[in-house]
Amino acid sequence: MAKLKPVCHFHLLLFVLLFSFHLSTQLQPSESQSLLQIRELLNYPQALANFDNFTDFCDTESTPSLTIVCYEGYITQLHIVGEVGRPTFQQNTSADFLFSTFSQFPNLKVLSLVSLGFERPLPPTVGKLLSLEILNLSSNSFYGSIPEELSSLKSLQTLILDYNHFSGNIPSWIDSLPVLTTLSLQNNSFNGSLPDSITHMWSLRVLSLSKNSLSGKVPDLSNLTNMQVLDLGDNLLGPQFPKLPKRLSILVLKNNRFRSGIPAELAFLYRLEKLDISSNKLVGPFLASLLGLPSIKYLNIGGNRLTGLLLRNVSCNSDLTFVNLSSNLLTGDLPTCLQQLESKNNDVIYTGNCLSNKDQEQHPLNFCHNEALAVSIGPHNLEHRKGHRGVMTFLRIFGGSIAGIIVVALVFFTMRRTYKMGVLKEPPTRFVTDNSSVTNTAKQLYDAKYISQTMKLGTSLPPYRTFTLDELKEATNNFDASTLISESTDGQIFKGMFTDGSIVAIRSLTLRRRQTPQTYMHQLELISKLRHSHLVSALGHCYEFLPDGLTITRVFLIFEYYPYGTLRSHVSGLPGQKLFWTKRISAAIEVVKGIQFLHTGIVPGVYSNNLKITDILLDQDLRVKISSYNLPIVVENGGTMISGVSSTSRKGKRHAMEVNHADKDDVYDIGVILLEIILGRQITSQNEVHVSRDLLQVSLKTDDIARKSIADPAVHKGCSDESLKTMMEICVRCLHDKAADRPSVDDILWNLHFAGQVQDSSRDNTQNSQNPPASPSPSPSPSLLMP
Repeated sequence: MAKLKPVCHFHLLLFVLLFSFHLSTQLQPSESQSLLQIRELLNYPQALANFDNFTDFCDTESTPSLTIVCYEGYITQLHIVGEVGRPTFQQNTSADFLFSTFSQFPNLKVLSLVSLGFERPLPPTVGKLLSLEILNLSSNSFYGSIPEELSSLKSLQTLILDYNHFSGNIPSWIDSLPVLTTLSLQNNSFNGSLPDSITHMWSLRVLSLSKNSLSGKVPDLSNLTNMQVLDLGDNLLGPQFPKLPKRLSILVLKNNRFRSGIPAELAFLYRLEKLDISSNKLVGPFLASLLGLPSIKYLNIGGNRLTGLLLRNVSCNSDLTFVNLSSNLLTGDLPTCLQQLESKNNDVIYTGNCLSNKDQEQHPLNFCHNEALAVSIGPHNLEHRKGHRGVMTFLRIFGGSIAGIIVVALVFFTMRRTYKMGVLKEPPTRFVTDNSSVTNTAKQLYDAKYISQTMKLGTSLPPYRTFTLDELKEATNNFDASTLISESTDGQIFKGMFTDGSIVAIRSLTLRRRQTPQTYMHQLELISKLRHSHLVSALGHCYEFLPDGLTITRVFLIFEYYPYGTLRSHVSGLPGQKLFWTKRISAAIEVVKGIQFLHTGIVPGVYSNNLKITDILLDQDLRVKISSYNLPIVVENGGTMISGVSSTSRKGKRHAMEVNHADKDDVYDIGVILLEIILGRQITSQNEVHVSRDLLQVSLKTDDIARKSIADPAVHKGCSDESLKTMMEICVRCLHDKAADRPSVDDILWNLHFAGQVQDSSRDNTQNSQNPPASPSPSPSPSLLMP
């Protein structure tokens, strides 16, 4: 029985440690009280009804009506959804006080209050939620104008106010939200014209203003190069067709008052998946080449006055699922490709024209000819050079039919030639689907939550943005050789300094094949979300184009810059630079936290990162920053994977790597890093890894003297045997030949925490203080380094 006592004591210690660790993840008491107060202010909605002082809010199961996300004891996301038609917010309750209560959550990134029945103006106290990145107040009954105090939310990236009763003009200060990417104000009562300030919202990707009473001319949006979704449907806008960005994937202008012709530029929006310009009074020739756009799936031009002669041999995109040509003045034959789509039960509507096909009701041919004589092109096309006036006179005299043949033939020939040149050969990227329902709003939030997760540790990174080439040239003195850090076959890394004094690393990727921004859209979306306190994070990107403005020659990725050395230099370098044992454990924990984020912090996760200790940088306070990881951007230069700011390509995978264990490949890399942390000497070959692993494995079966004889002599005095043994055990498990037998990342993290805790329990017996500095210092604190 005496032999069982140490085991019992060990289990008791393990239980205490687990219990204390669990308590450390609970919500801060002040935030718990604020949640209970919100429950009362919302009149005890069903989602919050069962909460009390003993509820572990951070451990509650997510439901469609409630989601609470915490990090390190603080709420980062709060989603509350009421029942449609059953408002919970009492009208005698102060909304101003409610939003003031939300400001008690200093790390709140995402706030979603949907279908709660707020029948009042949005209170100015919403401007106190300074940490917000996503705000969704859809499907309520807010009325009045949007308070100007909302402009204080400088980190706001998504603003959704759909299905309310907001009125007045869209505020001109809207461009003071510098990183706003999604602005959705659908189904309200806004009126007046769109503010010109929208043209300065360079980060804007989604602009959805449908079902309001907006009127007048649409500002020139052609410079909003990041915009992908533009929905201005069901308003009173017009009469000129707007000038549009080149990278749109969804364009909805239906049910407005546009009366001009369709600009030829529309036929070159090669990313366009959905085009709805129905129920306007558009005139002039229909561009049949729109049917063959490389990404088009939905096309609706119904209910206009468009003319033209359709030909049987017009090409269509095989992905088309909906085409509406109805109620125009089209003549000729329904294209064979549309007949084929119709035979596959796709929606093809062409009634109310003058086509030869009689399967759907058509007008007689002379009806369209006579109506075409009355059609005139609006002011939009008059902005072109004077030579176009002859064409317009031709259209007025002879109608739209013959002119339609000329325009269709010219555009079709141009598009066909463009495809042959290879400009549009890239496969279409599917990006956003359009749906104005509350369900889609919830999906947008679900996708957008990863934006907030990237900032959940409270890092002070500036917002990810698109840089201009001029900015990069100025930062590097036109990429002067003196700013070059390193060079590889794929490009260079430069050190740059911006005008505000910030220093960055600029990775230049030279392309050997012509590419379009479409190729990298999804990858850069993902890169923008890879932000964590233990990663060297990307700050933005930049394209260098050919003169055509569409084809990329180089991609630049801009990263944080850390000149304070690597983890290797602090565990196996000069004696005066070596870290104490406790700081080595902390560094290992931070490495694993960074990998944990890469695996689980975004979807899809980033695996097989080819992690090396030389790629683990330290900041001025000796905190870990992983500088090389598999950024999701593959340059087609022989399949090279560009990994962070490292030029190392991933070659020669270990024999233990199996397809279904991509995360375990990173676990092996963690094991190699732990090996060098423990031994205090450089591990430079696979053979050294195997020999050192076997040495550790043997030492685990011996006594503490043998174990310490293997470890770095620099940490002998400050290292407890229990802590060292735990580190050795998890290191050996990480280096198992079979990937399936390696521990999970969470398992590693738990063991490292345990090693740190048992080390702390013996800290009083060490001869040197190993506490980190109380406040950041411009250089590493000597208390963290070996003398």
